[in-house]
Amino acid sequence: MAFTFKRGIHPTESKLTEHVPIINQLSLNENEMVFPLTQHLGAPCQPLVAAGDKVLIGQKIGDNDAFVCAPVHSSVSGTVKEIRTNLTIGGTMVNSVVIENDGEFLECDNMNPHDDFENYSKEEILKIIREAGVVGLGGAGFPTHVKLSPPPDKKVDTVIINGCECEPYLTTDNRLMIEESEQIVEGLSVILKLVEGAIGLIAIEDNKPEAIAALQQACQGVSGIEVAVVQTKYPQGAEKQLINAVTKREVPSGGLPADAGCIVNNVDTVIAIQRAVYRGRPLMRKVVTIAGGAINNPGNYKVRIGTKINDLVKMAGGFKENPAKVVVGGPMMGTAIFDLNVPVVKTTGGVLFLTASEAYIPPEEGCIRCGECVNHCPIGLIPIELNIDVLRGNSEKFIKHNGLECIECGSCSYICPAKRRLAQSIRMVRKVELAKKKK
Repeated sequence: MAFTFKRGIHPTESKLTEHVPIINQLSLNENEMVFPLTQHLGAPCQPLVAAGDKVLIGQKIGDNDAFVCAPVHSSVSGTVKEIRTNLTIGGTMVNSVVIENDGEFLECDNMNPHDDFENYSKEEILKIIREAGVVGLGGAGFPTHVKLSPPPDKKVDTVIINGCECEPYLTTDNRLMIEESEQIVEGLSVILKLVEGAIGLIAIEDNKPEAIAALQQACQGVSGIEVAVVQTKYPQGAEKQLINAVTKREVPSGGLPADAGCIVNNVDTVIAIQRAVYRGRPLMRKVVTIAGGAINNPGNYKVRIGTKINDLVKMAGGFKENPAKVVVGGPMMGTAIFDLNVPVVKTTGGVLFLTASEAYIPPEEGCIRCGECVNHCPIGLIPIELNIDVLRGNSEKFIKHNGLECIECGSCSYICPAKRRLAQSIRMVRKVELAKKKK
């Protein structure tokens, strides 16, 4: 029987690109590439290059001595055009390295395989992962070397690889599990070398039979790693819900997965670890689902980090019609953007070009006290109560009602028959209150 968690919802999947193999566009020769120096949670990178410098593929162009930081590497060879603040997907202006692509794709000579990594110490492997700029590629962007270094008092016995991909439209993880299953098992084996005594579980929703079969085949003969089939439900891929589904453990309020004896990594993150350790390749590419009724050739495209969304449109054959809304990420938790001249970054999993009918949201009405938002909240919050706190400007009650525990999955807004903007209002205040805590 497939594992699952309490509550949650079942949005229309719309995974029309799930059977479309990954299309390699790494040879795409776009002129200008933009590399924001903040593509992770933590301290921003400082530029290591200046205008006029020549750079090569794999060259580190940004870094910081802070522990919670991940370096940025150039995905093309060429000349640094300028260092400027540039608009990002999140709507912020971020210090960025702009590189004029010379189209020659010349690589650094220091990207060499670590053939004897089995003999490396834990610290040496963590340094490889850190220097490769690996972060959580499921969307959070937390530096992976930090996640794989839990405090000594946290006993981790289970490493969960998140292959749920429960967001509608998105299918990159599904394709990666089908097409790069061996790399996933190899990457997980590296993690298990770092987390001694832990077992590895690859969690896949039961609506992905090809991926399940591919990973089960890849796991044969590998001790300590197995596939855990979970029920198709949203947000199954959220860390706390996934941990609860496969282990029945609860992550304590304000706690981390390590507090429940677990580490959770996204499928593509594990592949990035494999590429860094086995092949000496830093994180420079991203597989992106391009979908929606407004685009001509929806599919899963492997592209270089730094490529602009505008160039993705050309890559996918242009528009059938002008999109009514462009969303980066999935429709539940993604970000609507107003400018296509923003770059693909490490955490970009999809870009949706939605028609007016796909993007339509009915007008907001008064709450009818049906309780649906409460019945389906995967965290067990009372979204309508939090919404009232927001509307009244009562941040103290918002915190008292556990508003900071919200995972911003959007289930409450989706299920609400009155189409209240519950998730949006909670997200807004949560962002402000978390920022205050950091000061």
